[in-house]
Amino acid sequence: MSPGAAAPFRPAGIRIPAARAGASTRPRDDWRLILVMVTFVLAYAAVGLRMGLMAMAEPAEPQLARGERVPVRGEITDRRGNLLAANLPAYSLYANPREIKDPDEVARKLAGIFPDLDATALREKLGSGSSFVWIKRPIGPRQRQAVLDLGDPGLKFGARTMRIYPAGRSVAHILGSVRAESEEVRFADFVGAGGIEGHFDSALRDPGRLGRPLELSIDLTVQEALREVLSAGMKEYSAKGAAGVLLDVHTGEVLALVSLPDFDPNEEPKAFRGKPEQDPRFNRAVQGLYELGSTFKVLTSAIALDTGQVRPDSMLETGEPLVFGRFRIRDMHRMPPQLSVTDTVVRSSNVGAARLALRVGTQRMKDYLKRLGLFEPLPLELAEATRAAPLLPPKWTDLSTVTISFGHGLAASPLHLAAAYSAIANGGRRVRPTLLKGGREPGERVFSAETSAQMMRIMRQVVTRGTARLADLPGYEVGGKTGTADKPRPGGGYHADRVLATFAAVFPTSQPKYALVVSLDEPVDRSGKIAKREASRTAVPVARTALERIAPLLGMRPGPIDAPARVATIATAGQ
Repeated sequence: MSPGAAAPFRPAGIRIPAARAGASTRPRDDWRLILVMVTFVLAYAAVGLRMGLMAMAEPAEPQLARGERVPVRGEITDRRGNLLAANLPAYSLYANPREIKDPDEVARKLAGIFPDLDATALREKLGSGSSFVWIKRPIGPRQRQAVLDLGDPGLKFGARTMRIYPAGRSVAHILGSVRAESEEVRFADFVGAGGIEGHFDSALRDPGRLGRPLELSIDLTVQEALREVLSAGMKEYSAKGAAGVLLDVHTGEVLALVSLPDFDPNEEPKAFRGKPEQDPRFNRAVQGLYELGSTFKVLTSAIALDTGQVRPDSMLETGEPLVFGRFRIRDMHRMPPQLSVTDTVVRSSNVGAARLALRVGTQRMKDYLKRLGLFEPLPLELAEATRAAPLLPPKWTDLSTVTISFGHGLAASPLHLAAAYSAIANGGRRVRPTLLKGGREPGERVFSAETSAQMMRIMRQVVTRGTARLADLPGYEVGGKTGTADKPRPGGGYHADRVLATFAAVFPTSQPKYALVVSLDEPVDRSGKIAKREASRTAVPVARTALERIAPLLGMRPGPIDAPARVATIATAGQ
């Protein structure tokens, strides 16, 4: 059409062809296509990146889904931050017997990996035809790898945690253990079973405590040293058991508490058949209730001095047995006609102690012993301690007072004795032992500070010239008292050749800091021609070795060989 020509006529209602209309819509369609392509590229890139990250990551068991229970248990440390109880990643081993290829072969190999499992019992489990059986839980990473190496698809694992005790046997009786209250493939709800684990179960399971360990008063290095010494002493003297307690006389903090034989808290407990006191889980230091023999003469003398009945140099008739009704109280060795109160303790006279008790009187004797905590369980943070109430005479007579004065007729634990000696040593205030770092404030006054100072001088002489001379460690001013108690027969009376040998010590006597009690059950010293069972020949040498090991660990340095002038000023701060 030439320029200027008229436009062709287009009748009304005639539409423009689609090919010509597309010129105006194509740009919009192209952008949509590009957007879809970009979206797919980004999606595939994200998926590829995620797969790459998963391929590079270490394999791990599936985690618990949101809303499921997550087991929590706090850590436990000693006073210096050493780990005593913690949680460790572990696994539970179970099986689907329907997928086991060769039950006999798998059972044999599993018994090789886990010696405590019985191959015959495993074979029965794996051949049961069920879809699920427990094999063992928990197991560690190395054991898991050994099972994986078997290559059987029917053996399966679940991720969980296990409770471990790095110090093992050293603190077994203190910590106790845990048991699974409810257990699934990937979950175990642990509850405390005895010891600290049992007493503080709720606190240790509190998620709010995570990151804040439970700090105990125990010093692990001291604990291990005392355990080693007692173990060696048991072997040397063929004793059937031993107990040891180290106590801070001012705060009541238990720095070491040992009971032998012991057990490994990392192993599953084995069934025990026999007398409860023979069970390795029996805590002799806390649960063991014993007549503690002549160690009670220190308590009797302190009571007599505090009531004003005597002075340290007051004389007592000791040459002949004391006749009380149809009973005769006699000494193991012949004594001089008279002994001072001091020498009654130093030479360990039963007759002298009995005469002191008669001067004090039954009611006052009972009152003092009760205030010392010898009538009730100690408030220690162990379930075992709260059930260990001393055994008192069913009917307390004047004869009971006489026999208790030298340690027969009242049975208490070594920890009770350590607490009572601490009250005498710290200036006269009652001590309530604790396993928590920081201790407790001294309790009510039981003895005067003057009585405390007098008894420290007397106890020091027991070691320098009395029955405990083998415990004299130069420069540490050890004071104490021996106790050799015949063990009672189940049907009544006492064994002639079975004793509980105890030495209770305080050191240093010029400025008392610690009380140590060492007990050996049925020891015998066979180094000479005649077998000796007395504490002076058994418990005392063991205690000396313990002191040699422990004192430096406590930061103590030997002082002057003796400082008598300083002894008189002891414990005035507690008045």
